[in-house]
This record gives sequence, structure tokens and C-alpha cells, in this order.
Amino acid sequence: MRKLLVATKNRGKAKEIKELIGDFFDIILTLSDFDENINIIEDGKTFEENALKKSKTIYSLYKLPTLADDSGLEVDALDGRPGVYSARYAGDNATDEEKIKKLLEELKNIPEEKRGAQFVCVLAFIDENGRVYQTRGVCRGKIGFAPKGVNGFGYDPIFIPEGYNATFAELESDEKNRISHRARAFEKLKKILGEIYNEDTCDK
Repeated sequence: MRKLLVATKNRGKAKEIKELIGDFFDIILTLSDFDENINIIEDGKTFEENALKKSKTIYSLYKLPTLADDSGLEVDALDGRPGVYSARYAGDNATDEEKIKKLLEELKNIPEEKRGAQFVCVLAFIDENGRVYQTRGVCRGKIGFAPKGVNGFGYDPIFIPEGYNATFAELESDEKNRISHRARAFEKLKKILGEIYNEDTCDK
């Protein structure tokens, strides 16, 4: 029985991961399946550092194949901010609406042609032998002038991906998941998993 431990307590995220790479694992666990109260401080300067810290910390405790991720929004006109601080850009307990409001306020005098941005997702996977693999997915686009759409979360209502006239929050989830930074990072990870286990799927 091949197990994967996802470094999150978010069962929704685990469900999404199961849909993406569940063919390689019989059982997918989250930190909610364990009693320990683990608090990992994400103090890295890059998405890679944060994802790696999370995966190494969890792997050291349970010695199971472990997957962690870190993601965020980088805005060109803000020199890459909010970046690794995306989740807490307007304060530790800020709502998505408050984060969006702060970002739009900082961009209020920036014209459309200079509102380029990208979503970034970095995955850090450690296999049963302790070998570390990282993948990075990027989705380029621009920041709109006002929130639009009700789907998604975070900065989705103001991010317009390249080639679209709609925000992530206006797209159907299937469409967003096809082009998103997370989807691109997982596509790369699936190739790595296929090479590690030398098969397309695990034996059920």
C-alpha cells in the first residue's frame, strides 16, 4: 500500500491532490489524520524554501512520502510583491477581500499595460527514500481594476490570465484547473512520479 502524506490540514486541498495524482498512491493522508499539533513557520524568502521546509519537517516526523506546496502572486509593478507574503499581505488574519483591497490600492495609478503579474506554485515532494524533488508552475496574466467573479479564492477575482478576458474567479473550475500555476506544477510532478515508480499507476 503506497501512502502519500500531504503537508496540510486542508482536506479540500487533499481532495484536489487526490484527483491530480491519486493514481500513484493507494492512500492520501493529511496532517489532520495525526494527533500532533504541528506549526511550521514559513519564513523562507522564496516559494521553494517554504515548500521544502514544510516537506522536510513533516517527512522527518513520519518518514512517509510527503508533498508540500507554497504558492502566491507576484506583481511586476510591485517588484514581485506580495510573493511569499501573499497569504498575509494585509495582516495575518486578513480576509481575501482585505488583501485584494490593499493590492488594488497600491496599483490604483498603474495603467493596464503595466499591471502584469503571475501566479506561482512550487511543489516539494520527498519519496520513501528521502530523495527530494521540486517542481514550479507559473501562470502569467495581469491584475484587473476591480474584483470580478465568485469562484476560486484569494486573489482569483482580480487575476486575468493571459489569453482571457475573464478573471480566475469568473472561469469554471475545470478551465481554471487546466491552465493554473498549480496544474502546471502538478503536470511536472506527475512525470517525476512516473519515473520514480516506473509505472503509470500504482497497483490497486
